Amino acid sequence: MNKLTPFARFLIMLVILGAIFFGGKYVLENTSWGKNMLAKSTTEQTDTETKAPEESPASEASSSASSSSSSSDTEATAGGSGSFSYVAPEPINGKLKGVVELGASGFNSFIVRIDKDKNWKLEKADFGNSLVTENMATDEDIRAGLKQYIGKMLDFGVSGRDIHFVVSSGAVKAEVTQKIIKNLKALNYFVNTVSAEQEGALALKCVLPKDFEEEAFVTDIGSGNTKISWIKSGGVSAVETYGAKYFQDGTDDGKVYDEVKAKCAGIPSMKRKTCFIIGGAPFSMAKQVRNGKERYTVLKAPKDYKMDDAKGKAGVNIYKAIKDATGCEQFVFDWDANFTIGFLLNLP
Repeated sequence: MNKLTPFARFLIMLVILGAIFFGGKYVLENTSWGKNMLAKSTTEQTDTETKAPEESPASEASSSASSSSSSSDTEATAGGSGSFSYVAPEPINGKLKGVVELGASGFNSFIVRIDKDKNWKLEKADFGNSLVTENMATDEDIRAGLKQYIGKMLDFGVSGRDIHFVVSSGAVKAEVTQKIIKNLKALNYFVNTVSAEQEGALALKCVLPKDFEEEAFVTDIGSGNTKISWIKSGGVSAVETYGAKYFQDGTDDGKVYDEVKAKCAGIPSMKRKTCFIIGGAPFSMAKQVRNGKERYTVLKAPKDYKMDDAKGKAGVNIYKAIKDATGCEQFVFDWDANFTIGFLLNLP
């Protein structure tokens, strides 16, 4: 028998392949088994095309960092309570007024626009250090600092008669306060002094929105003292307790914790849902978790704060006592508020 030539073998191979191709196509298109196989293949292909491409190690790291940041933001603003979306009403045709606070830790000044309905907006704030508690301020230091604050307010557009000075209840206790008051009077400015109870009421007037009067209270943790206030029968109830520098007197943390808890006993249960909080210690806590330039920041739970300085630790101790005593759901720090703005709101 003659052997097949290479070309003949090639032709036979083409015939066999053609038979396999057309036979397979017939089976897939004309039998139920074949149709099922085609449907399955199409589905798998579609799924593959719609899947996101596999991330490179670099993009995985970026995604992980983003996820971590998002988680951190949630924990930071929560303390179990989430964010605070309240928007304060803007003043209409408001007038500029200024106030300089002499606090236990320094001179602070605020320029505020206030309308006839007492809606207000902070236009400018300056924070300084008068070295009051360290007893290092000289007459020259005091006058120079005050003149600087006054000059800035005048340049901003505040009328001289609308600039006021307030000495905080914590600063009144400092030995050099009378010396500072003397220098203020030498500049022909009247000095307003307030008690702790008055300061608490002024803080409440500034920081507590009308919409929250029936369900919230206010805390101002200052260096010299802490003021806690709430609305009661149309008026204001306020109590005073230790400030965030109690450690300077060697006072025990436990003693402070117990007294602060006891002071909170009078806060009505229906007003413990939210606490609006201000002061130097809460400022340090809010600074760690603030989201951009938001006005209101919800603090984390006290246990989530690890402060390095003594004042910070003392502030957290006071904060913890208030939270434990009230069971308050959220503590909201107001970046614009100060009790001296409440003083301005009280003016005719």
